[in-house]
Formats: sequence, C-alpha cells, structure tokens
Amino acid sequence: MQGGLFSFPPDKKDSSMALNVTQKIIKDHLVSGEMIPGGEIALRIDQTLTQDATGTMAYLQFEAIGLPRVRTELSVSYVDHNTLQMGFRNPDDHAYLRTVAAKYGITFSPAGTGICHQLHLENFAKPGKTLVGSDSHTPTAGGVGSMAMGAGGLSVALAMAGEPYVIAMPKVVKIHLTGKLPGWATGKDVILHLLGKLTVKGGVGKVMEYAGPGVATLSVPERAVITNMGAELGATTSIFPSDEVTKAFFTAMGRPEDYVPLTADPDATYDEVVEIDLSALEPLAAAPHMPDRMVRIADLDGMKVDQVCIGSCTNSSYADLKAVAQILAGKRIDPTTDLLISPGSKQVLKMLAAEGLIDPLLDAGARLLECSCGPCIGMGGSPTSAGVSARTFNRNFEGRSGTQDGQVYLVSPQTAAMAALRGAFTDPATWGEAPQKAEFPAEVPSIRHLFLTPPADGSDVAIQRGPNIAPLPPFGALPAAIEAPVALKVGDDITTDHILPAGAQITALRSNIPAISEYIFSRVDADFVSRIKKLGKGVILGGENYGQGSSREHAALGPRYLGVAAVVAKSLARIHRANLVNFGILPLLLVDKADYDRIPAGADIRLETAAIAPGQPCPMTVAGVGEVMVINDLTAKELDIIKAGGLLNQARRAQA
Repeated sequence: MQGGLFSFPPDKKDSSMALNVTQKIIKDHLVSGEMIPGGEIALRIDQTLTQDATGTMAYLQFEAIGLPRVRTELSVSYVDHNTLQMGFRNPDDHAYLRTVAAKYGITFSPAGTGICHQLHLENFAKPGKTLVGSDSHTPTAGGVGSMAMGAGGLSVALAMAGEPYVIAMPKVVKIHLTGKLPGWATGKDVILHLLGKLTVKGGVGKVMEYAGPGVATLSVPERAVITNMGAELGATTSIFPSDEVTKAFFTAMGRPEDYVPLTADPDATYDEVVEIDLSALEPLAAAPHMPDRMVRIADLDGMKVDQVCIGSCTNSSYADLKAVAQILAGKRIDPTTDLLISPGSKQVLKMLAAEGLIDPLLDAGARLLECSCGPCIGMGGSPTSAGVSARTFNRNFEGRSGTQDGQVYLVSPQTAAMAALRGAFTDPATWGEAPQKAEFPAEVPSIRHLFLTPPADGSDVAIQRGPNIAPLPPFGALPAAIEAPVALKVGDDITTDHILPAGAQITALRSNIPAISEYIFSRVDADFVSRIKKLGKGVILGGENYGQGSSREHAALGPRYLGVAAVVAKSLARIHRANLVNFGILPLLLVDKADYDRIPAGADIRLETAAIAPGQPCPMTVAGVGEVMVINDLTAKELDIIKAGGLLNQARRAQA
C-alpha cells in the first residue's frame, strides 16, 4: 500500500522469548489455550465495569448464576447513561443497581459522578490488568496499559463469577508513532486518521498496540482518546505502554502506588506494522454516517454548523475542556449555533472550577450539562432537522443523535470550539495559535469518596426491584433443524443502533426484555416486530460487518425473544457475534458472498443444525433458490453454548 501503511515482520520463530505488551498481559492471565492468532484462549479477568444501560441486565444474569459474591479483584457499577430519570423506570433501575452492588461486593458510582470510562481511567485502571466492561469503549483504559475489552453483559456477569473470558487470540498490530502533533492536531485526529486508513473493519481480530518515539509526546488523556475510538476499528482492544507519562498521570491522580512500568521487549515482533508520522497530521473529521469517513477540516471550509457537542467518554477530560475554555475565553459563540458541554467527571468539573475555567464556557454561551454520556447516547441534545452537528463523540451512526436526518461530524474539542465560535467549519490555517497542551494542576481534587464501597458482608442487603425490572425470559435449546423465513434482509455496516436504537424512551426499558423488544429494527423496518410476531420465528440476512457498534447485548436478546433463530451475513462484528452466541442465536457466514443477492427477503430457509460442525461448511436450503453454502467460525464450546440455548442455560446446568 502507498504511504508505508503496512509492513510485515520477518519470521518470528527465533524470538519466542521477546514479547510485546499485549502478549505479556495475555501470558500473565492465560488460563487455557495457546497464544497463536485465531486460536481460542481463556483469560483470567482482574476487573469488570458496567454502566446502567447494560448493567441492570448484567446483574440480573449474575444473580441467576447464584453466587453470593463477585470473584474479581474489583468490579464497579457506573450510572452514566440513563441519568434523565424520565418517569420511574430509570430511578428504579438505579436503586436496583445500588443495592445489588452492596449485596454482591461491587463498588457503585451514582448518577452524575461521571462517565464510566473517564472515571475508571482516573480512579481504578491499572497497567497490566485485564478489564472487561459491558460497554464497547472499555478499551479507554488501554491508555494506561490495561488490557481492557468491551463485552456483552452476560460475559461480564460470568467474569464477575470468576469465569475466564474467552476470545480468539488476536493478532497484534504495532502502530509505530514518530514525530509530534503540530499546532491544532490532537489525539482525536490520530485515531480519525487511522480510521480513515483502516476502516471500521480494519481492527477485527486484532489488538492495536502503540509504540515508537511518538508515544512519549502523548499525554494519558490523548492516549485514552485513541484507545477509546479503537473500538470503531472493530479491534479487540487498543493499548499503550506504561511509561514515565503514565507514572506522572497516576501521581497526579493521587495513586502513584498503582503505577507499574510495562513496555514491549526491545526485539518484540508484531503481526503487522502501521506507521504514523504525528507531525504530518492536521485537524480531521469523520463525516456522516460512519466513523471511518475521514475528511480534512480544511475541505469543509464554509459549511454551516448548527450545533456543537463537546464531551462523551472520548473527549471530556480536564485537558480537553481546558483547551475549549481557553479558545472561548472572552468570546461569544455564533448566535445561530448551539453549544453543549458534558464534563467527563466531577473531578474534571472541580478542576475547571478551581482554575476559573467554568466562567469562560458559560460567558461564551455554552450550555453546561451533567457529568454523563448525555447526547452521545441520545439522551437529549438532538440537532435540528437535517442540522449539521460537530461532536467530539466516537460514533455518528444515522439516527444515533436522536434526529434521524442529523448530519453528525466527529471532531476534536479544539475543532468543535472553533466551529461554535464561527458557526461553521473553517480552514484551520485561519485559527491562529493553538492553545497550549494542558498539564494537571499541582493539586488534583479527589472524588473517590463519592463511590459507594460495598460492605464486607452484603448478605443482609435487600435488593430493590421496581416494576419495570422483568425476569429474564427463558430460552429453549437449539432445535435439530431451523425452518424459518428470512424475516429481514439488511445491507452492510448494520450497527447495534440500527438493531436497537438508543435514546431516552427506549434505553429506559433495558431491564425489560419483552418491552424493549418492541423496538427491534424499528428505525430500519417499522413492520419488523409485527411481522416476526406473526411468523413466530425468522432468520436475519445481513451484509458486511453486521452488528458493529456498541456492546449492547439487547441487540441479540431482543431478536432472540422475538424468535430469531439465526443470523446469516457476509461478516459479523466481534462483540455482537459473541452476544449472538451467548443467547443461542446461530451466527453463520455465506461461503460465497454473491449468494446474498440471490436470497430474497421472505424466502423460506431450512438448515439441519444437528449436522453443523465447528468451522465447517454446510448446505442451507432456500426456497426458490436451492442450496446455499454457509459456514461458521464457531469453536466446539461455542457450538455447545448455542445448542444449549445460550450461555446462561449452560452456566445454570454447570452450577447444578
């Protein structure tokens, strides 16, 4: 490829003792399997995190396992998504989360304390530790050298129960950084550049490990931005070494004892190498409606911007918001542009307040929102009809903003601030001098007292359950044959937002599978739910990268509840594929992708599931078409899970 994007290392057979950072952590946590890319490995998990949109279901699943206490070093339950508390549902869920945390030994972070990934980075993440979280942006903690992976809630529940986390051994890609970011270029522009080169499928089955002399020029907040949005590459995770920059961050956070140096061995090798010269980067954006649609801000010069949103787990740090305050100081935003700002944590807010940096934001005309996910997850802050919204978030999927035809561009906080001031995207060459990179103040306030530490013995704690918290629906075992119609045919890059939309109305139902299932594919095909209910069962036919996006297992749970027995696609996103397995939906791949065009919606399908073998092709009969060959990439364990009707069924049997 042009530009030195990929290079491939020499034969590695003589360097088995030299390990990169990823391999070191995996080796230290390996329960079973071999470190051969593509092979199944099981990892001991040190830490877990959940957020409230996925956490209620995860803890219902943990309860169903039947253990009296979590078995991790640390598990944290954060409330950051459903903080609008419209009606009784969200506050009831939060009461459930608080009490279940106390009962089972889980640290609890109340609503308004901050966004899970920002809080975990500041307070709990550690180099060399494994972390799984029921949120796809859990890799944020890779900014300090954690091997942090997003997963479905059931996988997290099992990790809390002490079960190893099973994944395919990833390839390790070395992102070799040289140079130093110039002028207005930021960490956000690094990951946007990488997404533009590799696409939203470029990281599938891989860990992105950052190395090279350019690493030392990036602060931990900048590193965390990059690892956070590595999720958009489809990567298993992303990780930076733990070095002197990491040490300074832990010292500033008041926990120097958590610092551990962790770097790759000098002669460590990698499966692929990507070269990035930081000094050659400039302000970039991801154009609607995909994070890999990279464009130069200079090429958007003159485009009207109707709304600006600054925050999310990607760009809500003290460093980000201080830069915004410096840009806005003494100025007024364009009167035709709305500016919304969501600090990532109360610690960030307190630091800004201590330095007098709140006034510049307010005086410029910004709206200061709660320390939460807010508009990023569709909780308010929707743009106008067909409005252009410049957002520092990590996803710009169609309709995710709450406005179906909203035109969302993903940008850095600095670019967003300039768009708010001028009411349009403008050429960075006209912006003047960039603000200085923020250093942490000498005294960083702690908010650790706001976390609720569980009692040593939670056996007497009564769990509060509101009327919206419904029991988990039972699922039956896989039948010997699937006979069902293609209930829905969709195209490429279908996201979990397409399958189950976000937003205040729908997300409030996450603890009630029958209720939330009414919204499955509602913004793709308004008749889908009524149609599959009438059919009683069905198969989904998808294109490339089906299920990319968030870790929300409800995008598998809902279809399963409605009767979806299998998903047949050209390719599947990692976390969603795992969620399909967890809930007993058969994930299949077309051997010949051209067969996708031959299979019409509504066609009756028959598949002899009893004859399916791990990793082997098998015929699928399609009425009016004939035989179509499909294949699976399942391990024997995964196939057993599906045959049992899902992982929870299998776990219950094991407990019995």
